[in-house]
Amino acid sequence: MLPNAEDPSPEVQERIDQHRMQQAYEQAVAAGVQGEVPVGAVIVHQGQVVGAAHNQRETLRDPTAHAEMIAITQAAEALGSWRLNDCTLYVTLEPCPMCAGAIVQSRLSRLVYGAADPKAGAVDSLFHLLQDERLNHQTESIAGVLAEPCGEILSEFFRGRRKS
Repeated sequence: MLPNAEDPSPEVQERIDQHRMQQAYEQAVAAGVQGEVPVGAVIVHQGQVVGAAHNQRETLRDPTAHAEMIAITQAAEALGSWRLNDCTLYVTLEPCPMCAGAIVQSRLSRLVYGAADPKAGAVDSLFHLLQDERLNHQTESIAGVLAEPCGEILSEFFRGRRKS
């Protein structure tokens, strides 16, 4: 059960972040079952989930159908605005450059991600797009929430792919 706090203490916020990342992880599991790279995302506004998605690049035959992009579109539709201020995006893998750009463009106030992506991560690993002061918006980011299971589901998926 999630604690109900408007301005939670760091300990309470950590529990909230873990709970929401677990929801994103469940989306990643659904992606893997469908043969998609297992990445999941959830967007929360004022304690309510307004977007929840997983990768669908293969299913939709769309190179932009990353979990973050789909969840951002859902949240914008749910809130009736492309401006997602006061929203937090939870995603199981560090966003790529495309998704980091969408985070900045949608004005998300906070990002929480699980596993780092040393090959394509645009938040901390390769680039620091969310904190680039040349851009008109910066987004707070928290790394490593449930990093181990978020990374392991990807490792298992790709191990399985290499065996086939």
